[in-house]
Amino acid sequence: MINSYAGLDDAGVAIAAARAGADVVHNMYGRRLTRIDKGAGDFATAADVEAEKAILDVIRAARPDDAVLGEEGGQQGAADAVRQWLVDPLCGTLNYAVGNMLVAVNVALRDGAAAVADPFSGEVFFTDGETARVRQNGADAQLAPTPATQLVDVNLDPPFPGAPGFRAVDLLAHPGFVERFRPRVVSTTLALAWVAAGKRAAYVTDGGDLSGSVHFAAGIAVCRAAGCVVTGIDGAPIGQAGRGLVVAADAETHGLLMSMIRSSRSQNCT
Repeated sequence: MINSYAGLDDAGVAIAAARAGADVVHNMYGRRLTRIDKGAGDFATAADVEAEKAILDVIRAARPDDAVLGEEGGQQGAADAVRQWLVDPLCGTLNYAVGNMLVAVNVALRDGAAAVADPFSGEVFFTDGETARVRQNGADAQLAPTPATQLVDVNLDPPFPGAPGFRAVDLLAHPGFVERFRPRVVSTTLALAWVAAGKRAAYVTDGGDLSGSVHFAAGIAVCRAAGCVVTGIDGAPIGQAGRGLVVAADAETHGLLMSMIRSSRSQNCT
């Protein structure tokens, strides 16, 4: 059998893998799905598991020597491998389980190519590590971030590692926020790709080091390549020194959000 993935570059592999996972998610939508309890209110469904299998089939066919870290299957190959794929087969499982179509399929090569697929719109947001584009109906278009919508997605899911110094919910009560922006909560990292595409002005989440997260790696890569401003909630580069995530379409929006976050943190710490 001819390996149709072997000749793809890394961006092509990321796109093909994300699409394979998205096809599974789309096809299993609306079924009564088995839930797999992960504890603390978190769970996976059979769609998460099957989508990850489809993604791994593509990666193994195209890059058999690469390591993979999957949300459901865990580490496969050396954790310190030079080439490692980060896979989140269904970001927004709770949405999906109750019939909400706001979900994403995330595939990223650490420090390289990445793709975020929307199973229901058919869009695939991707980067080769240099440029960022969206593919739909066989056509590619350059991603162009803009704060024009004034919509800011805020992740309100626990836990809250930054509390009491910072909780994302506190940002929504800041008077400057409601004057300038309008909050949105979609509960999936699809919102990160939307910042890169100009559908959102920014995205904010609490958290720890998200630089190697299977949930966030693909979205972060696409946003960086699109020219978005990407930092932790303290303004530092994401990583061990930069906790959480603030992604903004431009420097002005990022600066406004950072000033509000600092203001909220100072009030909470007094």
